[in-house]
Amino acid sequence: MAELAEQLDIVIPTIRNLDFLEQWRPFFQPYHLIIVQDGDPTKKIIVPEGFDYELYNRNDIERILGDKAWCISFKDSACRCFGFLVSKKKYIFTIDDDCFVAKNPSGEDINVLQQHIRNLLTPATPYFFNTLYDPYREGADFVRGYPFSLREGVPTAVSHGLWLNIPDYDAPTQMVKPRERNQRYVDAVMTVPKGTLFPMCGMNLAFDRDLIGAAMYFGLMGEGQPIGRYDDMWAGWCSKVICDHLGVGTKTGLPYLWHSKASNPFTNLRKEYKGIFWQEEIIPFFQSLTLSKESTTAEACYIEMAEKVRKGLGHIDPYFNKLADGMVAWIQCWQQLSKKD
Repeated sequence: MAELAEQLDIVIPTIRNLDFLEQWRPFFQPYHLIIVQDGDPTKKIIVPEGFDYELYNRNDIERILGDKAWCISFKDSACRCFGFLVSKKKYIFTIDDDCFVAKNPSGEDINVLQQHIRNLLTPATPYFFNTLYDPYREGADFVRGYPFSLREGVPTAVSHGLWLNIPDYDAPTQMVKPRERNQRYVDAVMTVPKGTLFPMCGMNLAFDRDLIGAAMYFGLMGEGQPIGRYDDMWAGWCSKVICDHLGVGTKTGLPYLWHSKASNPFTNLRKEYKGIFWQEEIIPFFQSLTLSKESTTAEACYIEMAEKVRKGLGHIDPYFNKLADGMVAWIQCWQQLSKKD
């Protein structure tokens, strides 16, 4: 029986037929899928038979969110976060439609959901680094010198998986290394330490919706916006700061999937170029950001963070004032849909 089949939704953003699900059938079929169709809502998306799914397009987003639908990006995979809003499950796994089943060094198919669930159901260790990485894994433990007072760990909120084949590079690196492929399978899971940010990728990501879902807003990207390909980065920076504040953990490493298709580096550069400059101010902003002790939930933290974004990043570009408005609208949508549960 599939683990947590009644507690986990799989969220997939797409603009095309979902033939890729055929390879995932042995692993995904027991789970409920939430498909967020980007682009032209009149286009018919074909989903292979035998899957339990809901499919939402732009018309559905506007119908459900009304005058706040603008906070969900259009013509960008950031639209996936609408699936996080409408889910009623405790856990979310989200994947891109150009990702396939990878094999481990023994030649066995990797069950990404099984590993993500294992990551989420075992504690994280953000306060002291264990040199054997995940101490809760079979065959590992806490090493000599690890404080006994910290060995219970903390709840895990985020499980960030990796990719074989096409690495998740920015456009300048893609241009310099167009033929580079990731063939290194590192058999490890580690907790990202408290106070450390990391570049979160949305193509192989799972999280505890109850603990951190309200912070998993993928920002304003795509049509009408001055920036793209920073949707998951933004969610990663915000969620990591909030995880640290709330005392919950973020893990990265296993599981791997197979990323099959490199996006066009010249198209990517057009989307990224402002972000490449802006991130040099955005990252120090998040590194120094603190939240008040009164903010004890992800929702409260995110509302407080929105105002800090407005005050701390608004000088860079008017976009950040609009993004702060989007963050507030996102939480209003989150609260509105949560009341319907």
